[in-house]
Amino acid sequence: MPSGRRELWLAFLTILVVSLGYLVVVIFQRSIPGAGELFGHLIGVAGFVMMLMTETLYSLRKRSRTARWGRMSSWLKFHIYTGVVGPYLVLLHTSWKFNGLAGIGMLLTAVIVASGFIGRYIYTAVPRNLDGAALDAEDLKRRMGAIEVELQRFMIQKPEIAAPLTSLLAALDVPGPPVASAGLVLGRWLEDASYRRLWQREKRRLPAVARANLAHLERLHTQRRTLQRQVDSLVVARRLLGLWQSIHIPIGMALFTMAFIHAVVAFYYATLLK
Repeated sequence: MPSGRRELWLAFLTILVVSLGYLVVVIFQRSIPGAGELFGHLIGVAGFVMMLMTETLYSLRKRSRTARWGRMSSWLKFHIYTGVVGPYLVLLHTSWKFNGLAGIGMLLTAVIVASGFIGRYIYTAVPRNLDGAALDAEDLKRRMGAIEVELQRFMIQKPEIAAPLTSLLAALDVPGPPVASAGLVLGRWLEDASYRRLWQREKRRLPAVARANLAHLERLHTQRRTLQRQVDSLVVARRLLGLWQSIHIPIGMALFTMAFIHAVVAFYYATLLK
């Protein structure tokens, strides 16, 4: 399980388990569980609680100046996990009926989940330390300098393969066509794919003895390349993240408000009127 996407894999695994349980209930009672039935009601409550945690916990931890419970990066992962699983539970709670307020709510849910994936992609373009605090350009340049020193040391310690590796690095370091900074942020997955293809192509041209020593070099070179891109796109990445937050947060608040109203109305009609 890739550590950088662990929260997504856990969310998809949870969705798979819940889906299997939902399928068992459908097969057992030979119908789709209604929103007011026990199973439908339980997953609705669970989904609402997870959406409540998504909307509040990470924001509270982020704005707290005294709290020290857990790293921000861990809270963000939990925020992403609940933000994916919670809406899915609410979707199952609807019994696949999207009339009136439920239809509007599910539309907002789809928008907020899609927005969350986009936000996560932009968020990962802003370099951060283990606590989740954003790094500045000087921090990135210091890290690049340390990696450059390690690269040079590697080349000196491996003189027998220095020549072919130098040719490899020269081929990988050829700058591509100029790209707007926003393109460096939003289109970096395409650039990464091109880089991996180029790396594999050049690696196949090396002698076997050189290829056997490439793992450490590849890690260092990839880190240096990523840091350079982050330096080039740092300002724009932060602006894009701020723009995304100005859209994502109001939609999330609107969705939570609708979910809260729905929960109150459902409780009133299902309990107090009986």
